[in-house]
Amino acid sequence: MKKLLQILMLLVMPFWLHAQQISGTVSDKNGPVIGATVSISSSNGTITDVNGAYELKVPAGTHNVTIAFVGYNKKTTSVTVTSGENKTLNVSIEENVELLNELVVVGTRSRPRSNIDTAVPVDILDAKELTSTGQNTFDKALTYRVPSFNSVQTPVNDATSLLDPYEIRNMGPSRTLILINGKRKNLSALLYTQTSPGRGETGADISAIPQDAIERVEILRDGASAQYGSDAIAGVMNIILKDDVDYGSVTMRAGITGEGDGESVGVSLNAGTSLGNGGFLNYTVDFSKRELANRPGTVNAAGEAADFGADISDVQEFLNRRPDAGNVNGSPETTAAKFLMNGGFNISNNTKGYFNGAYVYKNVNSYANYRTPYWRTVTDMPYLADFFPGNHPTNPGGYDGYVPTFDGLLNDFNGTLGVRSEMNGWTYDGSFTVGGNTQTYKVRNSHNRNDVSSGPVWTDANGDHVIDAGEIGTVPLYRENSPISFDPGGTRFNHIVGNIDISKEISSSLAMAFGAEFRNETFTVIEGGKASYDGGGADSFAGNTPENSGKFNRYNFGGYFDLSYDITEDFLLNGTIRAENYSDFGQAFVWKLSSRYKLMDDKMTVRASASTGFRAPTLHQIYTQKAQYSFVPGSGIQVGGLVNNVSPQAKLLGIPQLDAEESFNFTIGLGMRPSENFDITVDYYNISVTDRIVLSTEIGPTTAGNTPLDQVLSDNNLSDVSFFVNALDTKTSGIDFVANYKNLGVGNGTLGFTLSGNYTIENERDGDVKNPDLVEGAGQSVVNETQEALFFTSRPKTKWILGVNYDIGKFGLSLNNTYFGTTTFRQQGMDANLKTEFKPKVVTDLGINYRASDNVNISFNVNNILNVLPEWEFKALNATGETILNDPAQVQTQSNLITFNQRYSQMTYDGYHFSQLGSLYNLTVNVRF
Repeated sequence: MKKLLQILMLLVMPFWLHAQQISGTVSDKNGPVIGATVSISSSNGTITDVNGAYELKVPAGTHNVTIAFVGYNKKTTSVTVTSGENKTLNVSIEENVELLNELVVVGTRSRPRSNIDTAVPVDILDAKELTSTGQNTFDKALTYRVPSFNSVQTPVNDATSLLDPYEIRNMGPSRTLILINGKRKNLSALLYTQTSPGRGETGADISAIPQDAIERVEILRDGASAQYGSDAIAGVMNIILKDDVDYGSVTMRAGITGEGDGESVGVSLNAGTSLGNGGFLNYTVDFSKRELANRPGTVNAAGEAADFGADISDVQEFLNRRPDAGNVNGSPETTAAKFLMNGGFNISNNTKGYFNGAYVYKNVNSYANYRTPYWRTVTDMPYLADFFPGNHPTNPGGYDGYVPTFDGLLNDFNGTLGVRSEMNGWTYDGSFTVGGNTQTYKVRNSHNRNDVSSGPVWTDANGDHVIDAGEIGTVPLYRENSPISFDPGGTRFNHIVGNIDISKEISSSLAMAFGAEFRNETFTVIEGGKASYDGGGADSFAGNTPENSGKFNRYNFGGYFDLSYDITEDFLLNGTIRAENYSDFGQAFVWKLSSRYKLMDDKMTVRASASTGFRAPTLHQIYTQKAQYSFVPGSGIQVGGLVNNVSPQAKLLGIPQLDAEESFNFTIGLGMRPSENFDITVDYYNISVTDRIVLSTEIGPTTAGNTPLDQVLSDNNLSDVSFFVNALDTKTSGIDFVANYKNLGVGNGTLGFTLSGNYTIENERDGDVKNPDLVEGAGQSVVNETQEALFFTSRPKTKWILGVNYDIGKFGLSLNNTYFGTTTFRQQGMDANLKTEFKPKVVTDLGINYRASDNVNISFNVNNILNVLPEWEFKALNATGETILNDPAQVQTQSNLITFNQRYSQMTYDGYHFSQLGSLYNLTVNVRF
């Protein structure tokens, strides 16, 4: 690592050259073009002012000056500048109808608009804004650029380590639709079942998309089911891929945490080439490796002894040697290889083909909770000394416990092939998209404690062989020849999507579009090896059993009609309707109406929208059934069961089959642009969701013990059971604010400011929980305080980003402050008179960019430069809670309950509002060719 950093630092040697100047104007057939980008490299550029004028400081020599503006053909001109010369370059650019059709595809299907001109709020982030964050992955970069977007690593990894849950407007990952070049990306195969934000949902793996392949990102912060179908209740993210063919670049990255762990290295190649007459191919290859960053807590001995019924002296002896109880949590070791391509070709003068494709390989190595020698004892299981020899001073064979590893392997692919044509004023677009995600797992350094399938290989507590099968179940039996490595299986999701989109600009004020989509989805539960599921299965992560495995399929067909009408030059109306039919749950009909009115010579825009939406239950939610290991406060790790809605157990419990969620969205906003360098937008949103699908809390046995629920638990050797159900109606409202000021001259440089924020007014349950009769009759509920906290308060109530950028000569400086507001939890097992509250914090990021030459750019980022960490405290809900907080012993007990005896003291067992890793140092060198 040190040698790599030394090699990268060699590239930081200064290439001081006297700066010259290229200046001029950019225009089109109608006059000056305002806001066009003028650049000689990805890091040395400017934009045109209100007169279309620009100035660009450059070193002496020959430069390729590129002019780019959305909706226009990119133009590159070679210019030679001698020492001390101020060169004039005036450029005329032309509109490109095809590019206009690709501009802001989210929000409407019939007429492209700029983000200021849209009737709904749209964020547009270019590649430079994402890479300037210094974050390792695309989802984390968005977290520190878009206030309404949140993604954070979960405290307990397991399968979740392969894909962190993300969400827009605190609505969960399932309610944001992800598009690649306007086409639907496949969902991940992962279903979040841990007690963490995103529980019970799934989303697309956006962390797998290489940042160097992205041209820009469009984020529609509004419901769009009418335009795009299911999953668009909270918004739509459209990722536009690069199409450059004039240059390529190699990017080298290295990083480390302030604690000296979590080392990361990476190299990425982005390049392009022409294909025949007017065709292009742009491709990206990205390799990266990140080491483990471990943040364990100091474990409390009294809590351990109480949880595991152990002698306190045994616990203290172990913890004196291992204060963290051997626990490993934080950011797991991750290796990734990513390949992506984007291309187009001419078929005729009016017809073009296009394609894109991506493949991602990701391998994650994480850990389960350490099985201490007083938890899994050698006294009860003598064979453990042979399985896991250690250095314990008194146990036979030195047995000192063991820590199961969890290895996850992810393969994700997507591809689109399409044709776009123009004829007699009509635009036709037909495409075929495929995508898939496979996640398989490996558990090592573990064992199967109670598999009874292999006859006389079992021993009783005295170590005597059990020969008589009739004795099985009458004496304690333990596996003496279990494997220590297991294949638990995994999951796979695939889809095939066909799209037909037709549009026409009927007149200068009226445009329409209509189209259809066919989608076929397949979800596969991959069976595990027999040893991984027999009996209790592999300790820490049981495999998929044959009866819970299989392939499940559905299809749906949908169509939409969109009409956009400029009543006047300032007044726009846009309406869309959509109908869908699913093979497994039925039909859906939704609509959307939006409007925009411009005032004060286009310096002010008032906009509003109203829409209905829907989200179909995913195949994961319908068919997943498994044994689930989870932490039960005061009892350690227990095995529960997740029962799917089409199983015999579900029928016995009276669990209804899942139906689609339905929503109503309303937004109203104001946009102002007092000058070309200053703009402000404020948008209010209100989202109501009925029949929201949730993964229930763990439903345990009744006091009487004689109900069908008790029978199901007993028959399946489960401590509890959970399932999916349309249980909630919810309401969410808030305000988004964005303000930008740029090109303020300060000294010899230019200064820019950005202030953006999201404030949640309400995010809560609307009405009573809709419990199945059996659960209601047992005096229980499918949603408890812990669940409600995960749904509604597990993300910051408010989040603000204040960014300052200063460019002077070859240097660019950025300072971004991200305010993470209050987050509250009601953790499982905690006293009902208390809650936990994560304190508001400000995370400060510093970026230094140095343009060493036209072709070499060096960036150094310090994320969280002040090493701010999450911090939480108990809050009393009433007088009884105050009494608890006034007793240090009770406070310690409550703290042990929600942190697994301080293993997760930094963020509790259920989650937190930003990274626990502290300061991160990243060096990036980009070499252009």
